[in-house]
Amino acid sequence: MQEMDLLGVRVELPANAPMVLLRERSGAGRTVPIFIGAPEATAIALALDGVATPRPMTHDLIRDLLESLAVDLDRVVVSELRDKTFYAELHLVRDGERTVVSCRSSDAIAIAVRTGTPIFASDEVVDEVGYTDEPQGDEPEEVVEEFKDFLDTISPEDFAD
Repeated sequence: MQEMDLLGVRVELPANAPMVLLRERSGAGRTVPIFIGAPEATAIALALDGVATPRPMTHDLIRDLLESLAVDLDRVVVSELRDKTFYAELHLVRDGERTVVSCRSSDAIAIAVRTGTPIFASDEVVDEVGYTDEPQGDEPEEVVEEFKDFLDTISPEDFAD
């Protein structure tokens, strides 16, 4: 299992497909791209930028529920890639008892960003899709700027009930 850094969210052109980029902290420093939906990309980007929405988003609610129930999120793990779909797990601890809950990788990452929880990926996932070259000349800062341009078309009020 490899601990990963979240490089950010980017939009892959020309398909305008959002993705998150995770890079392993040690070893070869391979990058794992995970395509996600636009709402999930927005949720992650808003959290990375520290934007507070007028009403809690779903991932904020999950963070608040974990806190109110005294459950620690020990780590999130991108556990497998099956049929072109990434699977993830939330590793929870309450009163010393460990529980693992399956979830979408985008949800796991969005919750991890809000809670400051470490992100891991299984060796199998990193070995299968990890690469060492930077994506098509874009530096991580450019990737974040590209997605921020996308965010200029929406506002936090779009998420209010």
